[in-house]
Amino acid sequence: MNVRIKYFASIREAVGQGSEMLQTRAETLGALRDELIARGEPYASALARGKAVRMALDQDMSEEPAPLREGAEVAFFPPVTGG
Repeated sequence: MNVRIKYFASIREAVGQGSEMLQTRAETLGALRDELIARGEPYASALARGKAVRMALDQDMSEEPAPLREGAEVAFFPPVTGG
């Protein structure tokens, strides 16, 4: 299936792009994250397991088990901190 991926803040800086279209076999957000990590650097570092990464599916905050669908929009971003 095809999904649109958006990267924000430090993740965008690390991977060197703000968005991309991707053909994937991943069925969940977690599987998509693993697929991107498997690409190697810089994705492996930016999206590494154990690193705080927030995800949204079609503009709704979502957890890793959320199912993907054709044409979905997925966003990855670091947690927001404020002062």
